[in-house]
Amino acid sequence: MRRKFTYVLKVAPKFFQIVLNVSLLFLAAILSFLLVQELFAFFNILWTAGVNDYKEFLARILIFFLYFEFIAMIVKYFKEDYHFPLRYFLYIGITAMVRLIIVDYDQPIDTLVYSLVILVLIIGYFIMNITPRERPEVNALLNREKEE
Repeated sequence: MRRKFTYVLKVAPKFFQIVLNVSLLFLAAILSFLLVQELFAFFNILWTAGVNDYKEFLARILIFFLYFEFIAMIVKYFKEDYHFPLRYFLYIGITAMVRLIIVDYDQPIDTLVYSLVILVLIIGYFIMNITPRERPEVNALLNREKEE
């Protein structure tokens, strides 16, 4: 019984990793289709609406970049050995908040809150970049082991 349980514990993560990878590939294909669809929407807005509908055009550009960032994040997931970098989530959050400010600017309080959210995301990105990848305790331990 115990051998069967340990076998399941070894096989289950591999199975779920395959399910996750296939699902992400399917999601990337859908996002790629939507990305191309946004390109056609750009050209449609440029040819039919002209310059007067610049807010719709800017909103479409930001939606385009959201699709692009999600696809880039999926690519990075596979390149980084099945790991999502945190900075991509921050990029997506900042882009989404900028889109909200451009599209939904009627309420000044909402715009202020969106701006504060962007500020918090940028501060988080700054903290993430100045923080060393490894903890100082780990570096000190590794240095001590090398000296011995």
